[in-house]
Amino acid sequence: MDFQHILVERSGDFATVTMNRPKRRNALSADHMRELIAAFKDLGGSDALGIVLAGNGPVFSAGHDFADVGGEDLVTVRNLLNTCTELMSLMQEVPQPVIARVHGLATAAGCQLVATADLAVASEEAGFAAPGGKGGWFCHTPMVAVARNVGRKRAMELALSGDVIDAATALDWGLVNRVVPAADLDDAVSDLLDRVTRGSAASKGIGKQALYTQIDLDQPKAYAHAVEVMAATSQLPDAQEGISAFLQKRKPQWQHGR
Repeated sequence: MDFQHILVERSGDFATVTMNRPKRRNALSADHMRELIAAFKDLGGSDALGIVLAGNGPVFSAGHDFADVGGEDLVTVRNLLNTCTELMSLMQEVPQPVIARVHGLATAAGCQLVATADLAVASEEAGFAAPGGKGGWFCHTPMVAVARNVGRKRAMELALSGDVIDAATALDWGLVNRVVPAADLDDAVSDLLDRVTRGSAASKGIGKQALYTQIDLDQPKAYAHAVEVMAATSQLPDAQEGISAFLQKRKPQWQHGR
């Protein structure tokens, strides 16, 4: 596809989706989000083993593009938010691990992107905020993802204050996995991507979905779901290959993986 707002690059087993609206601080307009949806759908069905979400310019993403909201009616704004929800859900539905590469400020729906990604690596210069709390439009939908990362009290502080937290605080609160100097950001993303894409891609894709399904269930339901998925996946060719290779003390040969 010919994209106007994003760049999609493939390097070996991995793909990078880069938000490319630097003059608009990578704000998530309707067209921008539709392009991201198209890219993730395409990559989700590809043989890529991992996906990086990045941003060009000084800001990772400033969240929703207010040019799409100001003066619009209820139906239009609801459709915009539903498009955003489709994007966020899709990022967790694709079988590949998705890593957010956060080099700068991530606010509102931009912070939601970070919280939604399976993993996140941030530069020491990055910052995170849900600024609606100090404005006139509360960050209701971004907090769905953010609260599931940082817990209730911290989520409430972010949401009510609207203040920016630095990368070290985001790491302490569980919003990101790693914080590194800006010069080391790409290496840190590559290292994490290498480690989380080892093994059977088929097994990993099912595992990602099962984890998201069970994590919000109560414990008995979570175990019931996990038991059925784990029993069923024991019959997959890669599972049998992994077990055989372990018993035979040899390197496994995955149908698709590393």
